[in-house]
Amino acid sequence: MKVNDKRIYRKIKREIKKRQDRSYKKSGKSGPVFSARDVHYELSDRLKAIHCGGIGAIHMLVKQVGLDREIDRVLDILKQYQPYHESDHILNIAYNIIAGGTCLEDIEQLRSNPAYMNTLGAARIPDPTTAGDFLRRFTEADVKRLMEIINRIRQRIWKVQSKAFRRCARLYIDSTVVETGAVHKQGINMAYNGQWGYHPLIISLANTREPLYIENRPGNAYSSRNGIKWIDKSIALVQACFKEVWLTGDTAFYLTKGLDKWDDQGVRFVFGCKNFPGLEEMFEGVSGWKRLKRPAPYSVKTTSRRKRHNHKDRVIHKRNFKQQTQSREYVTEMEYTPTHCKRSYRMVALKKIIKVTQGQLELFDQQRYFFYITNDRNLSTAEVVYQSNDRCDHENDIQQLKNGVHALRMPASDLTSNWAYTVIASLAWTLKSWMGLVMPHKATGYDIIRMEFRRFLHTFINIPAQIIRESRQIRIRIANYMEQAPVFLSFVERCKCLKLPDG
Repeated sequence: MKVNDKRIYRKIKREIKKRQDRSYKKSGKSGPVFSARDVHYELSDRLKAIHCGGIGAIHMLVKQVGLDREIDRVLDILKQYQPYHESDHILNIAYNIIAGGTCLEDIEQLRSNPAYMNTLGAARIPDPTTAGDFLRRFTEADVKRLMEIINRIRQRIWKVQSKAFRRCARLYIDSTVVETGAVHKQGINMAYNGQWGYHPLIISLANTREPLYIENRPGNAYSSRNGIKWIDKSIALVQACFKEVWLTGDTAFYLTKGLDKWDDQGVRFVFGCKNFPGLEEMFEGVSGWKRLKRPAPYSVKTTSRRKRHNHKDRVIHKRNFKQQTQSREYVTEMEYTPTHCKRSYRMVALKKIIKVTQGQLELFDQQRYFFYITNDRNLSTAEVVYQSNDRCDHENDIQQLKNGVHALRMPASDLTSNWAYTVIASLAWTLKSWMGLVMPHKATGYDIIRMEFRRFLHTFINIPAQIIRESRQIRIRIANYMEQAPVFLSFVERCKCLKLPDG
């Protein structure tokens, strides 16, 4: 931070601290603290300001890593530039989401804001209908090229990270159903849960929560369709930067045709295994079941408090409902050779004892089995279970893409155009991760990677700022107190001198 910026920041922080003091009273007045009455509005003639002052730092990051130049160099979608290039359209959609938009129509608010366009150095930006027309120009090959462009920039950012970061890459594989009520969208179909829509496949890097590959598919596509192809691409992508690679997926991605190949490549994996007929009987005769004691989900950082009354249990007992409660867990393992495999792997079984009650009456206990297959020989059976359970964090990433970024809204009229929108919109989530990776303060960078998208916007993007357009530069003056100003300004300085290795 500059000396003057530090002085202003400390001055405002002292004022905030003074106001938050319980003994602080303004002019000795009593009554409600919300006391403003005479409020007036007027239009500003000379002052230009925006609500999303952090968008300038994101654009600086994009320019510094060369994403816009790479898009224009590789993608060839437009026949003429009048005046927009491919990068203009793609960044326009991604920046709309970072600025708080949730759909293409929100671009209209930005293109009528001169300060926003001045921040990006644009005379004008595409309107929503032009953005939709651009999406319809994409072919399947264009979408794949766009993903490879983003991934090449990813690799360059990964390579400047520490050795500890590049020690192990964890890939999470999953799919999700995106429901749509529109009946005229090409490619929609009925999914396994009865919903009409699409069924995209998403492969993410757990270290940074970045979606590496996304494929949009009809709703009736089975979860693992084309899974091996995209997993192979993801492995090749991360092996160029990371020493170890881990694959994790649920039972839908128990792809036995790829296990031997991935094992030969030195890739370690933990997949859930379907409970097919006869598998339980195989483990019934196995000895060595051990009690699984899971660690506490969190540690109490304050003084312990008395537990509150469980009102749900009271209602269950009163109304004589049947209730199932997990009593205990046991784990064991055996060697198993899956179908389509030439070698055996560790098959870990988790047995859950379920206590069944109805009101005050205890019924017979139930047993449920869960199975996991892995090629790692160093993890204990309990660690294999924990490793597979950690995959559930990928559900949070998918929910962020759905409800935080709104990248899975499917606004276009056909399968490929919606695929293109999903990839472009997910770039907003990726830019958040890149900001965390570039951040000089590693602890803050990790917090940014783990942040929900809305909290990220409120913390680093939704900054009231004055835009001053000078002859050779654009000056963004933060117009309000910002708790994270020191780390944000250090990120801006870091972007100015960021140098990435050649791809």
